[in-house]
Amino acid sequence: MISSTDLEQLAEIELQKEEDEEQGRHGYRPDRPPAPRRVSFSQDTSHPYYDVARHGILQVTGDDNYGRKLVIFSSCLMPPSHQLNHHHLLQYLMYTLDQYVESDYTVVYFHHGLRSCNKPSLHWLRNAYREFDRKYKKNLKALYVVHPTNFIRIIWNIFQPLISHKFGKKLTYVNYLSELRDHLSWDQLIIPPDVLRHDERLQAAQKGGLHPSSKTPPPRPPLPTQQFGVSLQYIAEKNQGVMIPPVMSQTVAYLKDNGLQTEGIFRRSARVQLIKDVQKLYNQGKPVMFEQYGDIHVPAVILKTFLRELPEPLLTFPLYHQIQDVVRVESSLRVTTCKHILERLPEHNYMVLKYLLCFLNMVSQQSIINKMSPSNLACVFGVNLSWPSQGSVSLTSLTPLNIFTEILIEHYHTVFSSRCPQAEVLP
Repeated sequence: MISSTDLEQLAEIELQKEEDEEQGRHGYRPDRPPAPRRVSFSQDTSHPYYDVARHGILQVTGDDNYGRKLVIFSSCLMPPSHQLNHHHLLQYLMYTLDQYVESDYTVVYFHHGLRSCNKPSLHWLRNAYREFDRKYKKNLKALYVVHPTNFIRIIWNIFQPLISHKFGKKLTYVNYLSELRDHLSWDQLIIPPDVLRHDERLQAAQKGGLHPSSKTPPPRPPLPTQQFGVSLQYIAEKNQGVMIPPVMSQTVAYLKDNGLQTEGIFRRSARVQLIKDVQKLYNQGKPVMFEQYGDIHVPAVILKTFLRELPEPLLTFPLYHQIQDVVRVESSLRVTTCKHILERLPEHNYMVLKYLLCFLNMVSQQSIINKMSPSNLACVFGVNLSWPSQGSVSLTSLTPLNIFTEILIEHYHTVFSSRCPQAEVLP
């Protein structure tokens, strides 16, 4: 039987072997310090974890396909060990996750770029696993390890005695980035260029040049009854001009009657297959009876998924930077500022947003029971209402986005009290 010490030595040998093989293929020094990268956090020098955050190793970027917060860890962005305090890295990981672990969340770990010069010690890994107690593990619903190597599999064997069977079932190895498309919204991912290039090399090495799973099928025209992944205008045209999409009106109506007092409503996920089945029914124009699923979180996730899969966010691309600038406005003027920003929305978007926010305000009024205050709802819905036209919402962009959404929910009656006639014709 192989001892833990033998496995540790084998892991070290395997990592060095992988480095040597990659160096031989691509002709670079694996122990070379990574080139400096500009990340969105790099300007915030007052942040308590600036020394770690500036590298962009950890990113929180929207939700996965099932409404769960998406956390990304990129090994290739880790500098050499002598340039990074690994204890501070662990504290930063916990500090970041503390903001999300009360809800279901997903972790994507990009393994490429972990080398002997920047890897943390096995002692550190053991401490990290022990520090991440049940609070962190309970609501972690999926852990995707992208581009796993023999080193990763050996490390997993070392930790096997510490890892529960239930936690082990959450792990999924992902050999190619294209495989993530089945689980995550591609637009939500922040993938380092080094990882993209590594994936291209792996695919090119396959027989025929490309891995079969990387071939993207030609897009199909949407069905007349399509609800997900099409514009508000398309849905309205196919529904005799009705402005509120059926999937929204039906989920909101059901949740009003059955979910207002459900603790943590919108914070929990639902069974993946159920969500896929319901989406398929909606897209085919078939009736959806939420009562038969016996899970109030199904319509809640469906509502979030609908918003997230709009080709353009409900708050539109042109307003993204104005929303980000809300934090620069004096607190006493923010409600008025938010109202003015919304007046720039197209009429259709404005009406759908008003319908949604009226409901979320109603949910927040039951926060003593359901624990969903305007702030908590904003953390859930902010990333589903606005995102940039290029890339994803970065970790530092979440704060202004959540503040803006919280104002809309808490001050719904003021923000949507009236709309200037001139604003209604703005594109």
